Amino acid sequence: MRYFSFLCILVLSYCLPAQNKPVKFKNPIVPGFHSDPSICRVGDTYYMTHPTLEWFPALPIMRSKDLVNWEKIGHAIHRVDQINFPDGLDNSLGMFAPSIRYHNGTFYVICTCVGCKGNFFVTATNPKGPWSDPIWIKGAIGIDPTLFWDDDGTCYFLAAGIVNGANGKWPGINGIYMQKINLQTGELIGEAKQLTHGHASNARWTEGPRLFKIDGEYLLMVAEGGTNENHAITVFNSKSIWGPYIPNHANPVLTHRHLNYTHPIVKTGHGDLVQTQHGDWWGVLHAKRPIDGYSILCRETFLARVQMTKQESGITPIYNPGIGLLQLEQERPDLTWTPVPKLTERDHFDNDKLGLEWICLRSPIEKWHQLENGKLKLKLREQVIDSLGNPSFWAQRIRSHNFEIGTKLSFQTKKDNESAGLVVYRKSSTHYQLMKQKNKIALIKTVALKEIGTESAKEVIATIPYSKKEVCLKVTGKGLDLQFYYGESETKMKPIGDIQDFSIVSDEVAGRFNGTVAGIYATSNGQKSANWAYFDWFENKNIIE
Repeated sequence: MRYFSFLCILVLSYCLPAQNKPVKFKNPIVPGFHSDPSICRVGDTYYMTHPTLEWFPALPIMRSKDLVNWEKIGHAIHRVDQINFPDGLDNSLGMFAPSIRYHNGTFYVICTCVGCKGNFFVTATNPKGPWSDPIWIKGAIGIDPTLFWDDDGTCYFLAAGIVNGANGKWPGINGIYMQKINLQTGELIGEAKQLTHGHASNARWTEGPRLFKIDGEYLLMVAEGGTNENHAITVFNSKSIWGPYIPNHANPVLTHRHLNYTHPIVKTGHGDLVQTQHGDWWGVLHAKRPIDGYSILCRETFLARVQMTKQESGITPIYNPGIGLLQLEQERPDLTWTPVPKLTERDHFDNDKLGLEWICLRSPIEKWHQLENGKLKLKLREQVIDSLGNPSFWAQRIRSHNFEIGTKLSFQTKKDNESAGLVVYRKSSTHYQLMKQKNKIALIKTVALKEIGTESAKEVIATIPYSKKEVCLKVTGKGLDLQFYYGESETKMKPIGDIQDFSIVSDEVAGRFNGTVAGIYATSNGQKSANWAYFDWFENKNIIE
């Protein structure tokens, strides 16, 4: 009997760990507003970053041991004195697509601040930070820069731009150019050389370069076709660092442009490659998961197996061999399964600083929030969420098509101009506000009149009389439906207004490059105020899909 019991325990000890080590993984590996991923490996650890556009802190640094479980450990731009995102910085400007690389003990994140001072890089010996002040790259045109070190230690700067006078040759023409760089000064050395304008004579918006040296051959990978239905990844081959870079005959090596919305994943492109410590190759890239034709979560980060083959054109990456498309679920990498701490669903504000999931619009030069006695205090200021400023607004990315997001607010005012509450936000001209005002709760909808620009139409959807100091506010999302709620407590919630249309925040309607977030907000609407709003907790909860 003892032997039988011991055998059962032994079998269970082997079975239970196996159950916790799934054979497959689910895409996206980083859901919600996480576009244009760049990745590198140091030893057995992987690091990834993404653009953040007008949001601060900027350029998150993520870490993984298995390419599937990712943990945010810091930001490359984490101090307001590194780079200032000024008031007036337009929606979807700011931090464009970055690249993260590691060389001789130092991490480099290189990026373009559009609407700031252009191309720069920051460095760190510890990816958690602190990161250095930016080194601005003098004379560097274009966007989406990256760095590449050749075998002799020479470092090269690559970016998307035209240096050979081919502007206007066809609509949407762009290209990749390269130049040597002095990393001590940020100075570009010698002449810049155009490497490509894309894989075909009418290729549009070639950008996002990544350069690799594989088996003595140079492989240049780029994004093409724009970030919507014609998005794609193409590659070029060369025997020499300076080229010529010949378009690979397999191009595009990955695209869903021929599928329209017949596949659950659309608009694939702008990626990076990484080789594991075991010699396997994997690719990260962004794509969208539409609901009834609307991409409400915008661009998210996906993972795909890549097989490096030698074909007539040279080194050719094959994405998901035998399938050729991104998958929502597939066999995971041959790496030790390493779970990371789950994101905190409910933040009780009991730490001395906000967690890494919190972001705000543009640079918070003024100190307008405090963490005090388990509450987050927001100062009511003149800035409003409808403008291109830095309002008193902290937000988190929405990460699921089905979610519950809410907060408990303590706030009173005798003034018509003062309000505080919960916001679902895409850009200054597109958002929902559920606000506590003087003696009422109001649900307000703002919709952009044009994809580019700040013109909008504002509508008060519903108002409810409410005089108590404390209120719970909540929004639930299910596909394209939003329902807002208010109540004296979490157990006494009531709907306010009818079901609202979530498609207004989608890429297909709102457009541009940023993503969808939700957060807490306080404002005095253009007038000075000494009032504060107190938030007891904030919850961002995914509902199992």
